[in-house]
Amino acid sequence: MAYHFLTLEVADRVATITVNRPDKLNALNDATVADLGKAIEEVRANGAVAGIILTGAGRAFVAGADISELRAKSATDAYTLARRGQEVFRRFETSPKPVIAAVNGFALGGGCELAMACHIRIASESAKFGQPEVKLGVIPGYGGTQRLTRLVGRGRALQLLLTGEMVDAQEAYRIGLVNRVVAAGESVVDAARAMLQQMLANGPLALAQCIDVVNRGADVAIESAGITLLKGDLTGILKARTLSRAVMRNIRQNLFFAFIYNALGVPVAAGALYPIFGILLSPIIAAAAMALSSVSVVGNALRLRRVNL
Repeated sequence: MAYHFLTLEVADRVATITVNRPDKLNALNDATVADLGKAIEEVRANGAVAGIILTGAGRAFVAGADISELRAKSATDAYTLARRGQEVFRRFETSPKPVIAAVNGFALGGGCELAMACHIRIASESAKFGQPEVKLGVIPGYGGTQRLTRLVGRGRALQLLLTGEMVDAQEAYRIGLVNRVVAAGESVVDAARAMLQQMLANGPLALAQCIDVVNRGADVAIESAGITLLKGDLTGILKARTLSRAVMRNIRQNLFFAFIYNALGVPVAAGALYPIFGILLSPIIAAAAMALSSVSVVGNALRLRRVNL
């Protein structure tokens, strides 16, 4: 797929999306937002991609919206652009594949909002963060008021939003806006890739479910979040039961063939019985998995009961 203002590379199961308008400090115009939308859809659908890195070319991650283009828009056009950007950013946020923002420089306005839509943020020592929209008489348009509050708390978020102040990487780390700061001279993209590889060593379905449950839980009351956990546990029980049925089918098939061999007088080497013994043990393993899932469900139910009390 062709892109106007970004590049997309895939290597070792990791897709690297680089916003590529260095002469404009990677400012977001209509075409760049559209490119981001196409890129996230492409990597989400690509079975060869397990994790995603988002970064910027040059000395900026994304320095905000393209003001020269924004000035020429009507209020209706600006609203449409904001809604489109929110939809694109949400696709990054809800990706079942881990997304890490490798913030290599300025992440201001829409750039800070884009970084916050990623699951993890790793910043270079030279990175700068801020939501300066109030200086232009507007508010953040891509969800910054909501995500910033969730990340750093109401009071600190309001301070940043109302003053429009810019903070450096160390302060961003201190308040919880970024997960890690990379020392000067080190590659922030390499640091992001190393963290992604650590994540990708784990089960892909578990990663996707963690992302999904955290996203859902952040938007609902704790009681409803607990119900989400229960649903996940029940899914585990159903999978365990499906495994148990499959195992029993294999047992019946193997015992049937063993009976036929015996009736025909065909000798069966002792070593050939080992797989059957292994299969016979499988129901025990499946039953244990079901028991553990049941215990988890009961535990979550008790925790919900304590919350309701």
